[in-house]
Amino acid sequence: MKRPFRQSLRAHAGVAAMIAALLSAPAFAQEEEEVVATLNGEPITAADIALAEQELDPQFEQLPEEQRRAAALSAVIDVRLFANEADEQGLDDSEDFQRRMDFLRQRALHSAYIDQNVVQEISDEAVRARYDEEVAKMNPPEEVQARHILVATEEEAQAIITQLEGGGDFAEIAKEKSSDGSASQGGDLGYFTKGRMVPEFEEAAFALEPGEFTKEPVKSQFGYHVIKVEDRRQQQPPAFEQVQNQIKSMLLREKYIEKLGAMREDAEVDIPNEELKASVDALLQQQLGNAAPAGAAQGQQ
Repeated sequence: MKRPFRQSLRAHAGVAAMIAALLSAPAFAQEEEEVVATLNGEPITAADIALAEQELDPQFEQLPEEQRRAAALSAVIDVRLFANEADEQGLDDSEDFQRRMDFLRQRALHSAYIDQNVVQEISDEAVRARYDEEVAKMNPPEEVQARHILVATEEEAQAIITQLEGGGDFAEIAKEKSSDGSASQGGDLGYFTKGRMVPEFEEAAFALEPGEFTKEPVKSQFGYHVIKVEDRRQQQPPAFEQVQNQIKSMLLREKYIEKLGAMREDAEVDIPNEELKASVDALLQQQLGNAAPAGAAQGQQ
């Protein structure tokens, strides 16, 4: 069974979050080389501050722009001071440091590759086209918009039905007599699909055409209902603006896995430890197995 549109989007969130984290590493695009400060005669540029801002704790994102900029500049100064001292002590000559530098270089290249070959390949037009494609695949369920009046006894409900048959206004009667929380909205429950209401209520509501109300009280665990259906329609897909970021994440994930799958297929990976190899292979297959386009615009949750 194909998954609903929103569920399909959520299934792509994990790898998309990973890609976002990778992209938080410095990109190669540079800010204007404006010198904003000097430290012992060495310039600190706007580009240096922009890179530092990407490394700040997420809580700094809540600060006003100028405070965030000041925090980033302060961080650059602190890092350089300690780095200079480390350089004086020759800490950069150690094997551990060189190994770490090599890893950081590879990670930066990894991020740069993703930015160039994954992120920049996902255009706004591609996101819109994917949305339209998913919506076109939908087979949305029917939903109704209904009002109801909830009372404690069958006699009360029957009296309301008699009042409605005499031309009474459903919404006004609901405001006056319904014990449900929707009374202030004239009993309006909005749109709902099957499976959202208790069985007795649902069966009665979906048996009505727009403008009709129940001619007999409907009993449920909550009391006695008088129900009126205002509208019937196929459930509407989420608006593009609501899901465009999720769709972009979906496309990023698919493009990332496509690139990764091709590279892994061509790579010679030797893991002597059989248990570790099995775990790594399982993780890879899980990634690649979830990479196929969801094609799952079958209604909403």
